[in-house]
Amino acid sequence: MTTKPLTVVKCGGNPAVDAAGICADIAGLVHEGHSILLVHGGSGEIGRLAGRLGVAQRTLVAPDNVSARYTDPDTLEVVVLALAGSVKPGLVAELSRHKVPAVGLTGMDGGMLRARRKSAVRAVVDGRTVLIRDNHSGRIDTVDTTLPETLLRAGFVPVVSPPAIDENDRPVNVDADRAAAALAAALGADRLLLLTGAPGVLADPGDPASLRSTLGISPAGPPDPSATGGMALKLIAAREALAGGVATVRIADGRTPEPVSRALAGAGTTVHISHAGTPTHSSREREIRT
Repeated sequence: MTTKPLTVVKCGGNPAVDAAGICADIAGLVHEGHSILLVHGGSGEIGRLAGRLGVAQRTLVAPDNVSARYTDPDTLEVVVLALAGSVKPGLVAELSRHKVPAVGLTGMDGGMLRARRKSAVRAVVDGRTVLIRDNHSGRIDTVDTTLPETLLRAGFVPVVSPPAIDENDRPVNVDADRAAAALAAALGADRLLLLTGAPGVLADPGDPASLRSTLGISPAGPPDPSATGGMALKLIAAREALAGGVATVRIADGRTPEPVSRALAGAGTTVHISHAGTPTHSSREREIRT
């Protein structure tokens, strides 16, 4: 745990998200005395770099409509190059421009994020559920907070991204939203803010005005029947953070001016766990143990 209230901010990888604006806002808050850890993805940069290198991209859709990146060995290389070699240095440089000391890390550094690689996952392909095996992605098992706590206490802003390190000490891709949730829970953070390319969770995904200011999600199973794709994963991450003791979790717009300050003030969707009922099937990609 840190010595003062901690906010974990996840900067989404959607190209529409204003990463420079997020960094500027974080800088202002840090100068006011806030303690912040920044987690980032980089879907836009991963797609751009994959295109330049000729690496085909593929999305896996689980039977419950939760989607995730298919990470074959070539894509894993692209993920590492894009996140550690492009997105992260840009964020660290932007924070430095605002006189904020920042340190760029992957989940592998100091064994911070350890994950178990999925031996196989179920995915829907052409209407049929099939097993996908050559997928270098995993689920976070443990978080070692030694390194981020040391940096936070020293006044630095840790800037963290995948990959994590697997049971064989090799890099493995993990979902950045769930990495943010795991770090927030392990560090005893007060707040987790998931900034994305939407106003928050929408009742109608096609209508930006249908923002839900609050959303109760089930403690197990699909978090919300209307959520699919990346938003469903964000709600799973929100549930994991709440279950881990994080008091406040919000999904908010990363495209607006001062997006972190606005989210801290209540903008976006505040997520809580509802105990009214528990669905019977899991919303996660199910692992097939072999």
